[in-house]
Amino acid sequence: MGLLLPLALCALAACYRAASLPRQAHNPSPLLSRGCNDSDVLKFSDFALQDINKDRRKGFVLSLNRVNDVYQHKQSGHGSVFYLTLDVLETDCHVLSKKAWKDCGERTLHESVYGQCKAIYYTNLVERIFYTAAYNCTLRPVSRRAISNMCPDCPGPVDLSYSSVLEAALESLAQYNNKSTSKQYSLVRVIKASSQWVFGPAYFVQYLITESPCTKSQAESAASKCPLQLPDSDPVGHCEGSLSRNIKKFVSVSCKIFEPQDPTPRGENSAADQRSVNLPEVIEPQKKNTAPTNSPSKAVSKGSVQYLPELVDEKPKESQEAGPAFPVQLDLTTNPQGETLDLSFLIAWPVEKKLVVLPFPKKEQRSAECPGPAQVDNPLVLPP
Repeated sequence: MGLLLPLALCALAACYRAASLPRQAHNPSPLLSRGCNDSDVLKFSDFALQDINKDRRKGFVLSLNRVNDVYQHKQSGHGSVFYLTLDVLETDCHVLSKKAWKDCGERTLHESVYGQCKAIYYTNLVERIFYTAAYNCTLRPVSRRAISNMCPDCPGPVDLSYSSVLEAALESLAQYNNKSTSKQYSLVRVIKASSQWVFGPAYFVQYLITESPCTKSQAESAASKCPLQLPDSDPVGHCEGSLSRNIKKFVSVSCKIFEPQDPTPRGENSAADQRSVNLPEVIEPQKKNTAPTNSPSKAVSKGSVQYLPELVDEKPKESQEAGPAFPVQLDLTTNPQGETLDLSFLIAWPVEKKLVVLPFPKKEQRSAECPGPAQVDNPLVLPP
């Protein structure tokens, strides 16, 4: 009997270990699927999109149409990393204007450019850190075939190299300069153009301008050699002009001069808003007492924006299924266990701040509350 009790206890222990092994092997995902219309998700999506617009130097300010997908990864020390997928629309503001997207106007449907951005966003409300670690966006114009079916007389895009496009830009800019009482401006480059038949050909152009080295009197002098174009100069404004011909020639123009921006001193990260600091060059395994891989004074791009041609909706379904319509990729790591990102440079005092960043999650496990409601609920401008 003395031997039976120890044997019984060993058998019970073995059974317990066998039953416990599957549970120990189970490693639940640290990602929490969030609702796309949650108030804090919308707030952080707004912050992330502001960062994306501030980081760019070309194109137009993007507005948030809807939150398509979102996951939260809670970190130690009260912070969280959000993996955001945002459906966006181009506005009528150039990114160099530095305007908030909520202060910009919507495009008409036939001029619409829509797309999707993925962003990795870190927030720590206790330490007041709001920081976009990385982003990537893919944009494309609305389908011309769909627009033509709805509005056959709407303006259509034309090649920027057409002589009539340059003529429309220079003539409309000349009209703007004529009305100016002091400064004169030169053309940097045309960035958009379209045409329409309205009792004759009409061309609509958008272009960037810079201050001319000439005075108004020099520009009006017939002997003056004031340059009409200064393609290598920094833009100071954005113009929309048109040139149409019937019996007479009609020219119109409207320009917006960018507000001068007060540069933030390099390396300065206020406690109230630390969301504009750039991403370190690499993600590396955590090391003790290691300085950041990149100081805030080095300007490192946090992401990119790519433009695709319009979707050709007459293609057979088989060819469309060969790849996604919006191939937006954003993987700071491919390690399923994640990698450590050192954000110590965001803190004003000497302390380590390290996050665990995972591969950008797929949509298989997303919340039933995603995607959220769209501001412009038109299938022509919603990514599939």
